[in-house]
Amino acid sequence: MSANDQLWNEAAQTIVNAGAIPFTINGTLIELLQEMFTNEQAEFIKLFDRPSQTLEQLKENCSMTENVLLAMLESLMQKGAVVGLPSRRTGVMVYRLLPFFPGMFEYTNFRGETSEWHKNLVRLFDRMFNELADSNQENYDDLVELSRQLPPVPRIIPIETEIDEPMGDKVMPAEEVSRIVDGHDYIALANCYCRHGKDLLGEPCKVTNNKSNCFLLGKSAQFASEYNFAKLVSKDEAKKILAEAADEGLVHKTFHIHLNPELEEEAICSCCKCCCTIFQMYYSGAMAYHCYTNFLAVVNEDACSLCGLCFDACPMETIEITNATAVIKEAKCIGCGVCAHQCPEGAIEMKRMDTRQVFVPPVRRDIKKNNQ
Repeated sequence: MSANDQLWNEAAQTIVNAGAIPFTINGTLIELLQEMFTNEQAEFIKLFDRPSQTLEQLKENCSMTENVLLAMLESLMQKGAVVGLPSRRTGVMVYRLLPFFPGMFEYTNFRGETSEWHKNLVRLFDRMFNELADSNQENYDDLVELSRQLPPVPRIIPIETEIDEPMGDKVMPAEEVSRIVDGHDYIALANCYCRHGKDLLGEPCKVTNNKSNCFLLGKSAQFASEYNFAKLVSKDEAKKILAEAADEGLVHKTFHIHLNPELEEEAICSCCKCCCTIFQMYYSGAMAYHCYTNFLAVVNEDACSLCGLCFDACPMETIEITNATAVIKEAKCIGCGVCAHQCPEGAIEMKRMDTRQVFVPPVRRDIKKNNQ
């Protein structure tokens, strides 16, 4: 292996190590890196032996002067490869190297840019996701076992108007999207990176034309607005956009700091089955659908009119229509409330439960058939 090849392979491994999804280092991934970064930036990325580091820690591992080091960090933050945020405990600036996904894919699409460079990045990301799916399908049983060991990525927040509060029970603030918004002083509205990416691939969304309904919260919102990845909006404006997203049949997902649901939220997405990368990776067979939820959809058989709207609306395809009623497969229900919100008879209610993990193995494809 040449010194140049070793450089890009080590930089790629460093980025893979920063995330939870074990992407294979291959030609597409290296091509993506070479499209995004210079050799000097790739060399610098190798310094992140831990994904999050302070300026002083980075100084210890390189010979750059502070000004040169800060300029390098600035260039990577502008590209959406590094996020710089003050520590909640000490106030010291911490620089976090983003993984490929979730991470760089989002930040390179947040601004909604349409240059040839951005189009090429989206094509390379798409190819990388497809190659991951093909590889994992060939090792399906190993993929399922590995997926069970990985942490859930999103937490599903049900459509708020469908949450019932039984007597003596309490709906927690983290279970209502409006109260999540109220809990943060800074809220930034960003372009939906998934729908924007699909647009650049010539595959527009089948559910909505609205691409401005992703939110960053707290310190992440401050960073995103400072670097023009998103714009700060009021709480009322955010709630209005989220309500409109619910009416369009989109799923509210929150993403917590370090993927830990006990820590505060740093983002809210409103997702569709046809564009959302997490849904798409599940349906392509690239990875399991693994999330947190506190709700389960329950059908009132007497009220069900068999209209089938819930069947069409469910992003997990977990509803069947029998001769008598709609039937929900509980193991696949992510508790998003889209079915209840779309039901004209009010025949579906959202039952509150203790926090549970929903793990749905990835769709299994026939590789031989697909290759014919």
